[in-house]
Amino acid sequence: QVQLVESGGGLVQAGGSLRLSCAVSPRTVRNYAMGWFRQAPGKERELVAAISKNGDTPYYADSAKGRFAITKENAKNALYLQMSSLRPEDTAVYYCAAHSYGSTWSPRILEEEYDYWGQGTQVTVSS
Repeated sequence: QVQLVESGGGLVQAGGSLRLSCAVSPRTVRNYAMGWFRQAPGKERELVAAISKNGDTPYYADSAKGRFAITKENAKNALYLQMSSLRPEDTAVYYCAAHSYGSTWSPRILEEEYDYWGQGTQVTVSS
């Protein structure tokens, strides 16, 4: 069973930065493509960014382009989301998720396409 544990959330002022981390156990992160989702109160969970198994192909939702960076360090069994220029509308619970695939990866947009989920970490951006 793959377990994902997020950390790094918190309260930040608009324009600030946060770095979210997702620890993966057992040490199998290299077998999975991963993504960061978020869910704001009263809204559906949405994909923010995703990355391929070997970490060389990122994907960003329009809301994240130019502000967020997803990275995956297989040697550390970790996934990161560096968030900059944060806005109040970025306030949400952020989740990391993982899925397996064969030889060719394309970004998985829908949450039902992911096999494993973390418990989430709260990000609050004040105006």
